[in-house]
Amino acid sequence: MQTPLPARSKKARTDPDPLPESVEGLKGRDGAANLVGIYAALAGISDQAVLDEYAGQGFGAFKPALAELAVQSITPIGQELARVNADPVQIDLVLKDGAERASAIAEPIMEEVRRIIGFWGA
Repeated sequence: MQTPLPARSKKARTDPDPLPESVEGLKGRDGAANLVGIYAALAGISDQAVLDEYAGQGFGAFKPALAELAVQSITPIGQELARVNADPVQIDLVLKDGAERASAIAEPIMEEVRRIIGFWGA
């Protein structure tokens, strides 16, 4: 059984000030800038768009919204991974196909390398 993490390790370090109105206001606030950047990346929007939505709000409102967005973003990946892992035969077919295509690309190059370094039969 896995031991749960202490509560303090689950927290993202920020500061007591609310989110600023502009990206310029994030200068010197690395924790806040990091969380805004993560939110922006997950939402596919700019840092400024995040600040437009959350400016003036504290992290008590922002962090739960970020956590919800992260879960929404990651859930489809987990579902797809579970779907793929449920069919090991398909995984083997994909791996075999990839190996064959990689070999077809690499073999002419390897033949040239063998010829250059003087391997017999190359």
